[in-house]
Amino acid sequence: MPFPDNVIAEFDRALRTVLGEPPSHRRNPADAVGEEPLDDGQRRRAAALMRVNHCGEVCAQALYQGQALASSSREIREALARAASEETDHLAWSAQRIRELGGRASLLNPVWYAGALALGYAAGKLGDRWNLGFLAETERQVESHLQGHLDRLGERDAKTRAVITTMQQEEEGHRKTAEALGARELPPPVRQAMRWAAKLMTTTSYWI
Repeated sequence: MPFPDNVIAEFDRALRTVLGEPPSHRRNPADAVGEEPLDDGQRRRAAALMRVNHCGEVCAQALYQGQALASSSREIREALARAASEETDHLAWSAQRIRELGGRASLLNPVWYAGALALGYAAGKLGDRWNLGFLAETERQVESHLQGHLDRLGERDAKTRAVITTMQQEEEGHRKTAEALGARELPPPVRQAMRWAAKLMTTTSYWI
């Protein structure tokens, strides 16, 4: 794709991710699950957790976009594109569940998108194995984060659990793909810095 067209396409993608709602290409796993009555507190907690997950998916789109732009490997760009497609479904599913629960998306999504895009591009410029290592570590931390949400949700909220469980399984698949392609293990200080950044994002998006 010519350079100007590529820039326009990437800018359009960013706008649709942050301001719009990309359509899901697969059926929402929650559609097959009945809605159980939840009290106000349960609904608010579930909506806040899904707001965090939605924000995480916004960041995932930006990370993959930045990493793909910086990578010189067609194989890695294709792997990132496949993962991004699944993440787009996660984004749509999260948005749908937030609406059903009477919540809203995070007001800080544009800020986090910009930061994640820059971080993804920087990771890509370090070389493909470090790029893949960053992807693998990101997905590893997301898996843990989603498990924490499952632990906080009551068993009664089966619809929210169905979305999060499917997301968690597919994040694991993304991590394994990155590892199979030759991901390098990141140094402990980098992994810790990523955990701190994730903690800041999840804490703020829970409330804002």
